[in-house]
Amino acid sequence: MIIVIPVDEKTMETNVCPSFGRTPYFLVYNVESKESVFLNNDAADSAGGAGIKAAQTIIDNQANALLTPRLGQNAADVLKSAGIKIYKTQDGSVKENIDAFIAGKLPLLDEIHAGFHRHGGG
Repeated sequence: MIIVIPVDEKTMETNVCPSFGRTPYFLVYNVESKESVFLNNDAADSAGGAGIKAAQTIIDNQANALLTPRLGQNAADVLKSAGIKIYKTQDGSVKENIDAFIAGKLPLLDEIHAGFHRHGGG
């Protein structure tokens, strides 16, 4: 299973980035092999539609699940249509959230916001 997490820095000790579409990086993590790859988020500097572009990056990397603290409606729709499950992260490091996910302790993200649409945040 491949999971993707928005992160602030290219390290397993970093925190989960609160902004999905504007995160600087994504961690792509293979739960079985424990391999991790950090990707630059090319959507971060987009004038608009960052969430949708970021969601396409998740799909392009054959992810099965996204771990994120929040997500806009448009990005959520794209991910759900691709069959990607969306889980809500906890406070703590990326590694702690991966461990919680593997242990089945992260809930599905059920609070999807309308999106910020260039009104701050991301």
